[in-house]
Amino acid sequence: MSEHEASKIFSKFSTVISEVSGKPATFVAAVFLVVVWAASGPLFGFSENWQLVINTGTTIITFLMVFVLQNSQNRDGKALQAKLDELILTSQAQNKFVGIEKLDEQELRELSRTLSERAECVEDKATDKAQERKLDQTQL
Repeated sequence: MSEHEASKIFSKFSTVISEVSGKPATFVAAVFLVVVWAASGPLFGFSENWQLVINTGTTIITFLMVFVLQNSQNRDGKALQAKLDELILTSQAQNKFVGIEKLDEQELRELSRTLSERAECVEDKATDKAQERKLDQTQL
């Protein structure tokens, strides 16, 4: 099996698991299992083995879910970024914003600050225009 095929299979697997794990029914099933485990405590004398069952089970599930969910999140993020890049490229937006997710933290902060300043200028101009229109309307 090639790396591409394995990646494709894992992507499908992680998508299915992510969708199933996010459903209310899955949460209810997990709560039910915990309640059954807790209720069985007196039957097993609240022994160390009884505690070990829930500890081991939750640890293994959590460990594996980290990789599955991270895979889904990475793919979702890349898909969203590709969609945004397409919108930038096909609009009046500046093409220099394509790929900015690869900038380091400092470069992103500087870009964000610059964009905030530009947004304030646009907002100021819009406010001035609105006030001019109000004046023009009141003079009529």
